[in-house]
Amino acid sequence: MTSFRSSKADPITSKDQLIAVVADGAKPKDEWRIGTEHEKFAYNRRDLSALPYEGPNGIKAFLTGMMRFGWEGVFEGETLIALSQKGKGSISLEPGGQVELSGAAVENVHHTCSEVTEHLAQVKTVGDELGIGMLGLGFTPTWKREDIHWMPKGRYKIMRSYMPKVGTMGLDMMLRTCTVQVNLDYASEADMVKKLRVSLALQPVGTALWANSPFTEGKPSGFLSCRANVWHNTDNARTGMLPFAFEDGMSFERYVDYALDVPMYFVYRDGYIDASGQSFRDFLQGKLAALPGELPTVADWIDHMSTAFPEVRVKSYIELRGSDSGPWGRLCALPAFWVGLLYDSDSLEAAWDIVKDWTATEREQLWRDVPRQALKATIRGRSLRDIALQLLEISRAGLRRRKQFDGAGNDETGFLVPLQEIATSGITPADKMLGEYANAWGGDVTKAYGAYSY
Repeated sequence: MTSFRSSKADPITSKDQLIAVVADGAKPKDEWRIGTEHEKFAYNRRDLSALPYEGPNGIKAFLTGMMRFGWEGVFEGETLIALSQKGKGSISLEPGGQVELSGAAVENVHHTCSEVTEHLAQVKTVGDELGIGMLGLGFTPTWKREDIHWMPKGRYKIMRSYMPKVGTMGLDMMLRTCTVQVNLDYASEADMVKKLRVSLALQPVGTALWANSPFTEGKPSGFLSCRANVWHNTDNARTGMLPFAFEDGMSFERYVDYALDVPMYFVYRDGYIDASGQSFRDFLQGKLAALPGELPTVADWIDHMSTAFPEVRVKSYIELRGSDSGPWGRLCALPAFWVGLLYDSDSLEAAWDIVKDWTATEREQLWRDVPRQALKATIRGRSLRDIALQLLEISRAGLRRRKQFDGAGNDETGFLVPLQEIATSGITPADKMLGEYANAWGGDVTKAYGAYSY
């Protein structure tokens, strides 16, 4: 296969262009970077309600307030929908007004954590002025769907209509969940395959260690990660554990074939055109019902790839997507954990040794079990707590070998401390919250806002 770079505006005339979007993401190790994204719920401090877009302390006012820190507006028509800043990434809106920082691609976890610290300080400054709080949990603990205001983005209107046709909780995913994820690089096709397999198999460990969303609509839900459960009921055509990734012959092209079979949501042409449920394969032949006779561009393909939502997603890098959002320490811990496992060759091999014999059925069952059981879930007679403890040792060794130091001479291993405490105790953040609910909170879930806001 010949790899070549295409302009985003180029029409797609061969499958090689689709594969190149993924293949051309390969980078030598000294160019690998870390990108961290996290979401949080914006709420009115006065009554703990979800924020509308408009209004004196709405989402638009918040975004406008953030511009004092050098952020520039991103518009859809005349509607302010996001912010960007060169070298700083972007701040964007999820469908229910969740605020997301999509951080810059940085060299080490120290830089990531400095970025998170700066962002949360800016958010608090503006929030204090407007009476806005930001809650760092994986699922809203009190709001119902009807309590939440939809943000005015064209793609969300299309998804809002389509989601109920393909799952029971797609609207909950859009409105009531928040995640933290890390985006990592690969050196080659073989490196991508190895990292994808390891991170997919171990994503339930990430779900368990970060699980902090045990409440729904003011009461315990029976899940330790409501967010993770929602993804089991969103849209089976675009979510899950990608069993094909473990089959012989896995490649860039095989991932492209998977993405081609994910039903479309939209096409963007000076606005969003509804193509929900239609086939990108038809689009390649000029047979898309939404745009008959027109061929897709590379930009259309990149957009489409972003609408697949497996636990680990490949674009021109790998996105690890399986964890609840949370407090500052765990936002920094996520990139540390995965970088220690995936960016050091010895650690990657050690992690692969743990999972290489697991079957597709076993991986699927673990993924199904973890929203309720978290660290108590088992595979082949081993608890996830036991596996997490082993992985933390492997990750810590990988981070030590990276020798990435801050100004005080500390390496990146310190960011694993919150995870070590969770795994050693076996008490997830969600277990801790349930204990607070039953005791100190007196059964009042609204106490979560005071305890878990930034």
